[in-house]
Amino acid sequence: MDYFNAFWVGGLICALVQILLEKTKLMPGRIMVMLVCTGAILGAVGVYEPFLKFAGAGASVPLLGFGNVLMKGVKEAVDEQGFLGLFSGGFKAGAVGTSAALIFGYLASLIFNPKMKK
Repeated sequence: MDYFNAFWVGGLICALVQILLEKTKLMPGRIMVMLVCTGAILGAVGVYEPFLKFAGAGASVPLLGFGNVLMKGVKEAVDEQGFLGLFSGGFKAGAVGTSAALIFGYLASLIFNPKMKK
């Protein structure tokens, strides 16, 4: 049942984002920022954790999950370091995911030889 919940929740998030892309004049970058901010807000309010337990990877893999990870990192850093944790917590929490995306993107570019569109 965990796989099923992850599949339909992740699919629903992607479908809603696709509808936003096609039915509004919002650019993809703005929608991505909106998703990260929404995940951070839902994490700050405490709504995202139960959602994450229910949906698993369907909730943690999309950009909503990245916003939640950033908020968790900021909360933990503020508890440990005080005010300065606002500036370092998000970087520490998101560093692994961001580094992995950069490394795997670079490796994929070496393997598949990307070309510019003309």
